[in-house]
Amino acid sequence: MKKIKISPSILSADFSQLGNEIKKLEEGGADMIHVDVMDGHFVPNLTIGPPVIKALKKKSSILFDVHLMISPVHKYIEAYSNAGADIITIHPEATDNLNLSILKIKELKKKVGVSLNPETKIDTILNELHQIDLVLVMSVNPGFGGQKFIPEVLTKIKELKKIQKEKKLNFDIEIDGGINFENCKKAVEAGANILVSGTTIFKSNNGDIKKNIELLRSK
Repeated sequence: MKKIKISPSILSADFSQLGNEIKKLEEGGADMIHVDVMDGHFVPNLTIGPPVIKALKKKSSILFDVHLMISPVHKYIEAYSNAGADIITIHPEATDNLNLSILKIKELKKKVGVSLNPETKIDTILNELHQIDLVLVMSVNPGFGGQKFIPEVLTKIKELKKIQKEKKLNFDIEIDGGINFENCKKAVEAGANILVSGTTIFKSNNGDIKKNIELLRSK
């Protein structure tokens, strides 16, 4: 089994102290930083763009796991690559041609992530799975932090794990949305090997980031 990795979402960080917050996450043992990019169009919220990511990346040595919740996404892939994204995750619904967008990310020598919303079927990406490095399963409807976990998506993770085994594929399975100390174990048992968590990491145990990361990883 793959090592369980923790990708803290900076959506729950103090935006006035982002550089320091990322440093705390690095020191606390995070494996990567999950950066939620929202455009107010594909999802009903606005967050950070390439200039902020570029500034943060300069002061960080950790992988940037950049989740693009923007549409149309294809024309922005290069900008986020240049800003310092190491993994670029897109939604099938946000591009006219998923295969072309995947190839674009690969051309830029970045890892390819594809995200499945709670209602998005695995069939949507079945033909592309062999080209994908990471499948991000959303366990909330994207757009806002602090939402309640949707347990039904665990079935989707189990199905992905089964397909992965049958087809001998080697993609990561990441889960994002409402992940806490109670449900993280179920996510891992279902087959997820990367846990995205924001509120739990930044707010639990009086904000003890190191302790919270260790707890999520060991459950």
